[in-house]
Amino acid sequence: MNDSAVPPTQTTLWRNARLATFADASGWGWIERGALRTEGDRIAWVGPDGQLPPTAAASVDTAEHDLQGALITPGLIDAHTHLVYGGDRAAEFEWRLQGASYEQIAQTGGGIRSTVAATRAASDAQLFDSAARRARTLMAEGVTTLEIKSGYGLTATDEARCLAVARRLGQLGDDLPLTVRTTSLAAHALPAEYAGRADGYIDAACTWLAAQQAAGLVDAVDAFCDTIGFTPAQTERIFQAAQALGLPVKLHAEQLSDQGGAGLAARYGALSCDHLEHLSAGGVAAMHAAGTVAVLLPGAYYFLRETRLPPVAALRAAGVPIAIASDHNPGSSPCLSLLLMLNMACTLFRLTPEEAWRGVTVNAARALGLRDRGALVAGQRADFAIWDAEHPREMAYRFGHNPCRRVVCGGVERRAIGWT
Repeated sequence: MNDSAVPPTQTTLWRNARLATFADASGWGWIERGALRTEGDRIAWVGPDGQLPPTAAASVDTAEHDLQGALITPGLIDAHTHLVYGGDRAAEFEWRLQGASYEQIAQTGGGIRSTVAATRAASDAQLFDSAARRARTLMAEGVTTLEIKSGYGLTATDEARCLAVARRLGQLGDDLPLTVRTTSLAAHALPAEYAGRADGYIDAACTWLAAQQAAGLVDAVDAFCDTIGFTPAQTERIFQAAQALGLPVKLHAEQLSDQGGAGLAARYGALSCDHLEHLSAGGVAAMHAAGTVAVLLPGAYYFLRETRLPPVAALRAAGVPIAIASDHNPGSSPCLSLLLMLNMACTLFRLTPEEAWRGVTVNAARALGLRDRGALVAGQRADFAIWDAEHPREMAYRFGHNPCRRVVCGGVERRAIGWT
């Protein structure tokens, strides 16, 4: 993870801005005419401009920016991506339009397996270059933290390669001042060489985790528990291996059917359960009890033309935190716009704009186990975006539009549009 800091003596004051701080448990945390001061890679002060204390005001050592009424929000957090892979699956998109289902394509060797073949064939440099381009596209829309899963290598060597590429993306400093959290997803699909031997593959995947952790490549462990993925019993073996290593878990759960995966993940204190279109009332209750975040993925729902909505009302009523993510991947959500996901979360899932925004800030941070970001609060990491907008609801309302003007990651400023 890249959390490189600017020098601790460097201070910057951002004034004459509208602020959506998300500092409280509900509401926008709105400050109509506000100011924000950073010291090094941390936020030092946030509040109304007129209440700026003398100790926070500009000095000879402080750079000051008049934002002329622009909007500041926390940096966006994309809590579920599959950013490292080779090839694409545009042909399968056409097949689906001709009537083939996601399951049928997977059963005939397409789907995840086709991306596995392309990923194994790609060089480390090719995987890195393509993933870096994708990461920069996300960052141009205000993303300052993202998660990247493996799952397209499906051998010990290739899973480690993909995780190493993801880790390197988060270590580029000024070249890509972005935090990257890595998740091992070897239990994503059954590779062809293990056909008919799913239990044997899970045995192998469990042994890879220790080496991945020893190499500093993994922050969490995930699995795909569904009819075309792995059974609850196989998933639990992955969780047990992760637990033995002290690694947190998360789960692709209840996307295509209800396998009871959310309840299983909750028993292991999962950071998040993701997708959740077929989540049961019991799964909702288990997630609430465990403090597990529900990560909804409207891009995949849209792209696969699903018709069963995740149980948003039940999650809301139970107080389960809801996050929103791009699920960028080549097969079911080839989208690189978290802003579009804001709109889709509102139009498809009927979230309010505030709920959607919390889904890409405070709740997304929680889904990654990060407590130092997601809100504009003194002491938090200085990750924020500056927008040509009067209110965050505008970004949920519009689509195909990027009003992001500047991005600040750990106190390091970058122009958001057109930077390379």
